[in-house]
Amino acid sequence: MTPPAKILIVEDEMIIGANISLQLSKLGYEVTGIVSRGEEALEHVKQNRPDIVLMDIQLKGEMDGIDTVKKIHQNTDLPVIYLTANADDENFDRAKSTNPYAFISKPFKKLDLQHAIQLTMGRLAKNESNGSEEAPYASPFVQSDSIYIRRNERMIKILISDIYYFEADRNYCKIFSKSKECLLVMTLKEINEKLPPEHFLRIHRSFIINLSHVDEVAGTHVVIHKKAIPLSKTLRAELMNRLQTF
Repeated sequence: MTPPAKILIVEDEMIIGANISLQLSKLGYEVTGIVSRGEEALEHVKQNRPDIVLMDIQLKGEMDGIDTVKKIHQNTDLPVIYLTANADDENFDRAKSTNPYAFISKPFKKLDLQHAIQLTMGRLAKNESNGSEEAPYASPFVQSDSIYIRRNERMIKILISDIYYFEADRNYCKIFSKSKECLLVMTLKEINEKLPPEHFLRIHRSFIINLSHVDEVAGTHVVIHKKAIPLSKTLRAELMNRLQTF
């Protein structure tokens, strides 16, 4: 089963935020938090990596919602749905400049919120799959010698020995193997916790490699199947030790 979308609520009024959270939970979404300040939102995004941010334009603190989204987008392309009771032209134009996925005026109905999130997830899946006709695959089932990934009613087996590496792609990750490339609905950290450690090593914040396919180790990167993959300085010694005992 595809995991539910993780949503951060940034709302000036905590009672309203709690009500939105209740609505989202009833709709089957996971709420990662409710915060009322832009500074808190920035820290939450960094620590929890939600899939969508519901952003009130009017916030407590020095930054309003639009300023907060601009800060968020300096480091990530997280989709944003704006919530506001003040839909004047000036705020709308400022919000539009941050390329939101939706704009909902308060008070809104639960159905409005549900539709906005569904449209956002649909656009996100299409963007993440680089225009492919296929949507991302659900979280894989990992065995000692293979990985099974599921999309709709299909189960696809990929041998551990055939996997070259995994690459982070925002809140998703990609498998690169001998036979195919697949986009998974999970983070690199989450897949790293499932993989058999005797075969795989995370050598960079964005890459996990299959040790059996390392063709070359340089000072700043490794080469796998003609692909140069960045290597963190702090992990080079561990990589060399693992290769000696592999």
